[in-house]
Amino acid sequence: MATITEIDDLSLPELLPYSCTSEIQLLRYYEPQPGLFIAESPKVIRRALDAGYEPVSLLMERKYIGGQGSDIIERCGDITVYTAPGELLTELTGFKLTQGALCAMRRRIPDAPEKVLSGAKRVAVLEDIMNQTNIGAIFRSTAALGFDAVLLTRPCSDPLYRRSIRVSMGTVFQVPWAYLDGGSPEYIEYLRGLGFMTAAMALRNDTMPIDAPGLRSAERLAVVLGTEGEGLRDSTISACDCTVKIPMYHGVDSLNVAAASAVAFWELRSRDL
Repeated sequence: MATITEIDDLSLPELLPYSCTSEIQLLRYYEPQPGLFIAESPKVIRRALDAGYEPVSLLMERKYIGGQGSDIIERCGDITVYTAPGELLTELTGFKLTQGALCAMRRRIPDAPEKVLSGAKRVAVLEDIMNQTNIGAIFRSTAALGFDAVLLTRPCSDPLYRRSIRVSMGTVFQVPWAYLDGGSPEYIEYLRGLGFMTAAMALRNDTMPIDAPGLRSAERLAVVLGTEGEGLRDSTISACDCTVKIPMYHGVDSLNVAAASAVAFWELRSRDL
């Protein structure tokens, strides 16, 4: 059974995960073991619990304890629920809580790519995307539009940073994901060796439209997306089987990477959907 603790001292060390503004510090909280992440809002917390993540503590506005947060408290078992009025929690965290609840949860060792790709037909590959909002939005599109998994290069922003989790609406806990080892073009060759057709989202003279015959009919397809400003590396584009673009109008040359991913995932979804 959870212990409900009224906050009377914002400097308690147990509250550090909620006042900490350094994601790296949370990542290394139990070093060398995996650290912590913060799940924000009841819906996101429930999705993390559904995925088997272990709660460490809860921070919950007092009025939600017997209301929309009661099922979460029950599911979390023998942990401490720290509570206070919303104004005090805002002072502690530095922001207004979304629907009055945060949960500190233990990270897990990320899955290997081989596990994530087993049985996958459509995967998103993110190369060096650092923007946390874009990471979260791409995960949400991946879940909503029928892609099976997300692969990230090591320089990408962590999908379990709080902003990414919140923007994804917790779909980072539903979509399998893994980090790719090796740089470009090695990881493209790795995917090709597993039977994936690789399609780079980029603007080049030899680019084909996204609705070109053969793309959607590919048995296994990896859609490779790059950073907002620089895009994909030249070596990555050259290594891919094809380069794909979304037709534009009114002189617009490109979309935000998160918006482009949604268009691409819908157009290139598996024939089974």
